[in-house]
Amino acid sequence: MESIMQKEKKCFICDSTTGGVCGLEMHHIFPGSNRKWSEKYGLKVWLCGDKHHRNGPLSVHRNRVVADWLKAIGQAKFEETYGTRDDFVRIFGRNYI
Repeated sequence: MESIMQKEKKCFICDSTTGGVCGLEMHHIFPGSNRKWSEKYGLKVWLCGDKHHRNGPLSVHRNRVVADWLKAIGQAKFEETYGTRDDFVRIFGRNYI
């Protein structure tokens, strides 16, 4: 499914349309066993590959604060689009807001 988080292909964090040296990469907001639900509900965003996705100090895979911030935004979008907070917790197993 397409992202419900953004319509344009640009970094969700810095608005870059190129993504720097590594380009833009799609990030599923909820990882692991919840990745399939991120895909099903369109809870994914474009991020600068090196800087905001994988390696930089503000990358979601290295910075828990940034990852949790993105999860809270994803949960809010889910609740706005699909259902209640209880629905979200039933599917994703936890409340991030």
